[in-house]
Amino acid sequence: MDDDEVDRTLDAVGPRLKHLRLARDMTLSGLAKATGISVSTLSRLEAGLRRPTLEQLLPLARVYGATIDELVDAPRTGNPRVNLRPIACGDGSTVLPLTRRPGGIQAYKFVLPAAAGGNVEPVPRRHEGYDWVYVLNGTLRLLLGEHDLLLKPGEAAEFDTRTPHWFGATDAGPVEFLSLIGKQGERAHVRAAPKPAAT
Repeated sequence: MDDDEVDRTLDAVGPRLKHLRLARDMTLSGLAKATGISVSTLSRLEAGLRRPTLEQLLPLARVYGATIDELVDAPRTGNPRVNLRPIACGDGSTVLPLTRRPGGIQAYKFVLPAAAGGNVEPVPRRHEGYDWVYVLNGTLRLLLGEHDLLLKPGEAAEFDTRTPHWFGATDAGPVEFLSLIGKQGERAHVRAAPKPAAT
């Protein structure tokens, strides 16, 4: 990458940072608390008046659940498995494929925006397959058959996707979760903890 490309890449970071913050419905003051970076510095970074340092990009990447390469839109490598890019959806959600291989269980990270005052009408869907979800941040609302569940960080659920289901965030804020999707009848292999050593 030559100097001109570096300049163009760094100049584009500001709008990308602002987009990520707004997509997660965060204020500058909330982001400042989460990262330890001052509001004025964050504002200057988003406006392109200041170029980010590695010390600033690291906490921003952590809060946004992104890699530094994604924050600066670094060029792709030759191996597509190394650079799986996020997919922005029309409803404000973002899907990041974590695997890219034919067959087997596929892994994804989802970031869903906060529900807009309960205006989103859930439309449960059903299809062939099996799903596991694990909440990273926020609260995930999961409609599963007759159940209306709220999953917190560290909580998980697994279910047959032939059961009508729907995922969404609450109006308390956005939610990030991992999803493992397998074909019908395919289950995760759970390994038991090793036996404690004999004393």
